[in-house]
Amino acid sequence: MTQTKASKLVLDDYGAFLGMEKGCFIVKDKHDNTERYPLFEKEIGEVILKSGNTISTGALASLGFWDIDVMIMTQRGRPVAMLKSLDDDSHVKTRLCQYEAYNSQKAIQIAKQIVISKLEGQNQVLKKYGLRSHGFSFKDRIESEEGDSLDKIRARLHGIEGKYSERYFGQIFGLLPEPIRPEARKKFKAYDGKNNIFNLAYELLSWKVYRALIKAKLEPYLGFLHSLQHGKPSLVCDFQELYRHLIDGFLIQYCRSLRKKDFITKAESMSRRRKGKREYLNGTQTRQLIKQLDHFFETTVEVPRVKIGRRQTIETLISEEALLLAKFLRGGTKSWIPRIPPSTIS
Repeated sequence: MTQTKASKLVLDDYGAFLGMEKGCFIVKDKHDNTERYPLFEKEIGEVILKSGNTISTGALASLGFWDIDVMIMTQRGRPVAMLKSLDDDSHVKTRLCQYEAYNSQKAIQIAKQIVISKLEGQNQVLKKYGLRSHGFSFKDRIESEEGDSLDKIRARLHGIEGKYSERYFGQIFGLLPEPIRPEARKKFKAYDGKNNIFNLAYELLSWKVYRALIKAKLEPYLGFLHSLQHGKPSLVCDFQELYRHLIDGFLIQYCRSLRKKDFITKAESMSRRRKGKREYLNGTQTRQLIKQLDHFFETTVEVPRVKIGRRQTIETLISEEALLLAKFLRGGTKSWIPRIPPSTIS
């Protein structure tokens, strides 16, 4: 019925109910079996609900009051909404500094660092599998880009990043079983199941990033590398780039056991007058993928924590890095260099 941990409640069965009763969160399945989670005995840090679940207003009020993260997903595992505490908007200084940075050299500095870090992360994956790495010339090329126009610098950075990423995916896709191997990386509305696996996994990463940025009091829709567009959380898109290589490494291993029978095909509207067949993981495999990814974010990496400890989980690393970016934007540090975790994850 649920994935139960001291810090997380995941309702993944259709018909499950989350309520509040006498200081306890209660979870009931469709057969009326009940589990209790005392609010002050188990520190609940996150609740994940799927379409088909229900929740009481009392539980929602408690989750909001205690600032417990809530994500709402479709049955196929796509994040669509989150519960946001009103207190998250109380730290104006950080967002003000973020807006001021957008029209300064600091924005260009951040955009460059994101691309450098992304390619360094890709190098981790390429080296792990004995593939041809990017080398180190990309860093000099990126740092040598000059100008005062963020739009122009951003366009050139996207060109550099796109060239290296195309070669990167061409290599790592070669590691996958031939029957499910895609020809190239496709993002929006991909037809093949393998690219849609990547797209789903990246969406789950985006939730982790979105939550971390909100907790750091940053504006998710004001990014530096990605352009500002209506409905586009550009800072989320920026920040995801730092951790996509971790998802790639996970998916390389995950997809090696998949077969064509693990996929289903659906006819969908691709535009007003056009329909197309798109391939997805079947329901069972999708649920399994989401569970494994959820566990993956809780694995540890050899990156020291800011205050204490030589290791931390991927999820904690994302949260810490958002706080470090916020500190840089406020002028608390002179530079921001993201910490890229090694490819070996325990």
